[in-house]
Amino acid sequence: MEKVSKARAASLPGYWLLQDAKARFSELVRRVRSDGPQHVTIHGRDEVVVVAAEEFRRLKGDRTGQALVDAIQASPHRDIEIEVRGAPMPVRDVSL
Repeated sequence: MEKVSKARAASLPGYWLLQDAKARFSELVRRVRSDGPQHVTIHGRDEVVVVAAEEFRRLKGDRTGQALVDAIQASPHRDIEIEVRGAPMPVRDVSL
């Protein structure tokens, strides 16, 4: 985690001290929308980055698994047959 001095964090564009971010939250949100991601520092450490909701959704990705299905279908090796073999598992007696 990057350490930034309080004076430097206060003067860097896109960097906010925690107390400033809390006091000026509406401005922070406006800056996210107009300037992009905004960093919030705590004790000089870059702790969180505030991003727009659509950017967050883009970064998080689709949780349906469709991207994996699409990648497999686009693969030149999609026609390879995969033989599934079940290995017998040892079973032991358990006294209850």
